Amino acid sequence: MDLHIFEVFSIIGTIAFAMSGAFVAMEEEYDILGVLVLGLVTAFGGGIIRNVLIGIPVTTLWSQGSLIMLALVSVAIAFILPLKWISHWKRTEALFDAIGLAAFAIQGALYAANMGHPISAVIVAAVMTGIGGGVIRDVLAGRKPLVLRDEIYAVWAMTAGFVIGMGWLTTNAGLLFCFAAVVFFRMCSVHYKWKLPRRSLVPSETGNVSPQPENIVTQPTSSVLQGTLSKGD
Repeated sequence: MDLHIFEVFSIIGTIAFAMSGAFVAMEEEYDILGVLVLGLVTAFGGGIIRNVLIGIPVTTLWSQGSLIMLALVSVAIAFILPLKWISHWKRTEALFDAIGLAAFAIQGALYAANMGHPISAVIVAAVMTGIGGGVIRDVLAGRKPLVLRDEIYAVWAMTAGFVIGMGWLTTNAGLLFCFAAVVFFRMCSVHYKWKLPRRSLVPSETGNVSPQPENIVTQPTSSVLQGTLSKGD
């Protein structure tokens, strides 16, 4: 059966983000219920936020029974994987996250574009669908959200939303190219540490110089030696 490209992106994003949330929960030593909650929230949180913003009833989530079941299976697989495999996943964590970001950003942009929303709404839908679940995941795990502190992240979702909102990519091949481009540039951001400009309000201490003691009179070495010899006499 041929799947529509929209459904393909939904499946990819659901699997990637559900497993991402489950692994983060296990890192924080949550119990099985916490792992389940974090996995589902990561997979569907961004889509729920998007639906609220672009006027889709939130209850449409319950019509996605196959995706919910897919997320449950993904979380269960993540929970029972051997530690060796999980350790291997840790080395590819950024790749899974990039795949989920790209898939959900394009999916959200397509949602908004198909409803005839303006380009601003398409960009917001792409960003919130791509990063919303990850932000909720990090907050529930007691972490600073990745999108706010790490390498360039949301910018690539914004770019995908802009390109789709402008109608530059409408074919399946074009959307797949957009997906690959978002994953590629996100991984480049991780590898080369690309970051947006930032400014800290904490004063820098690098310019402080420790005070040096003043007016210290150093006795010549020869005088010290002479005094020692005279005492010895």
